[in-house]
Amino acid sequence: MIKIYTDGSSKGNPGPGGYAAIIIYNDNTFKEISQGFRSTTNNRMELLAIITALKYINKKKGFQDENIVIYSDSQYVINPIKKGWILKWEKNNFKNIKNVDLWTEIIFLCKNINFDILWIKGHSNNIYNDRCDFLAKNIIKKNNLDIDYGFENFF
Repeated sequence: MIKIYTDGSSKGNPGPGGYAAIIIYNDNTFKEISQGFRSTTNNRMELLAIITALKYINKKKGFQDENIVIYSDSQYVINPIKKGWILKWEKNNFKNIKNVDLWTEIIFLCKNINFDILWIKGHSNNIYNDRCDFLAKNIIKKNNLDIDYGFENFF
């Protein structure tokens, strides 16, 4: 089983933002991923954390058939996936739904994997969630933040 912890953050909404993911493999080795953007939203960062982690796993040989558990402190991310709303949104062409570019990417990435997504309370002394929170907030402090084209091109 592979465990993925994720978090997203923005300073202002919209404002500079960042995401982080920690991927923990069966042998307890791990990979930390984070990226910052000059203008985005917290919800986009929560989604991008999951997308980036799944893409990273997809590139690694031998991990495609693993069971994956994703942990997020974002109800914005958890509920649409757990409760099946995301599939209803897709059938309705995402009418009145924000962040369609990211939701469609999550649907694509999750189609052929065995995964579960679980809510974890934020700021509750979970070492991995706390680390993701730190990384997501800290990356915003860097110079030359990337452009969130899905956000800046549409707004």
